[in-house]
Amino acid sequence: MRSLDIAATGMQAQQLYVDVTSQNLANINTTAYKMERPEFQDLLYQNFRRVGANSSDGGTIVPTGIQLGLGVKLAAVYRNSGQGTMQPTENPLDIGIQGKGYLQVTRPTGDVAYTRSGSLQLSADGNIVTADGFEIEPAITIPQNAISISINESGEVSVMIDGQIDPQVVGQIQTVSFINEAGLQALGNNLFLETAASGSPVTGTPGTDGFGTILQGFLESSNVNAVTELTNLIKAQRVYEMNSKVVSKSDEMLQNLNQSV
Repeated sequence: MRSLDIAATGMQAQQLYVDVTSQNLANINTTAYKMERPEFQDLLYQNFRRVGANSSDGGTIVPTGIQLGLGVKLAAVYRNSGQGTMQPTENPLDIGIQGKGYLQVTRPTGDVAYTRSGSLQLSADGNIVTADGFEIEPAITIPQNAISISINESGEVSVMIDGQIDPQVVGQIQTVSFINEAGLQALGNNLFLETAASGSPVTGTPGTDGFGTILQGFLESSNVNAVTELTNLIKAQRVYEMNSKVVSKSDEMLQNLNQSV
């Protein structure tokens, strides 16, 4: 019975839906996390009476035909790049990107990864780094005698030096954008890599040419909506149960068929 196989694909699809939903809920407090959403497609169809085939020698055409689907499959897991809310931290090295853009991070392998997590710190050499110690690109070094750090909306980093009146500019934060953010490859640790689907990164200055601005002392929170995710979880559970009932009923029908033979 096809219903057994079809219902099995439905159960598997809902299990994957639960997996994605649990990932969203697990990262509800992850800085700059972007919620994910699964996309499903129906499987191939078996044609028992093809649509548009001739039904007689007079040239009459079958208007609908008989097509039986074989179930469902996972087509993609889409990442929603919507803006998360900005949470104040009062930490001068915490920055949030309000709008479009990613920070550039140099990995130990030498390649560049991208992140929206602006939870930055200082290394022993005074370099601005991520929580994992990866330097941002372009590199910015804070002098040892700096008494305060200021980052304006355009990403310009300046410091106050003890004994000086005017602030000293020590670097410029640059951000990049992608034409298809959903095509970035997630690495974990809030990092992404460029792919053929994402397109090449376009570098710009925050606050110009459509790039988002920098907010010092803020971090972007996850854009996961807990109510929506819990609703999706309940919906997936109900659909899973309905598919399991199809399996049970199909099994009963097979048993009745065997007993009648």
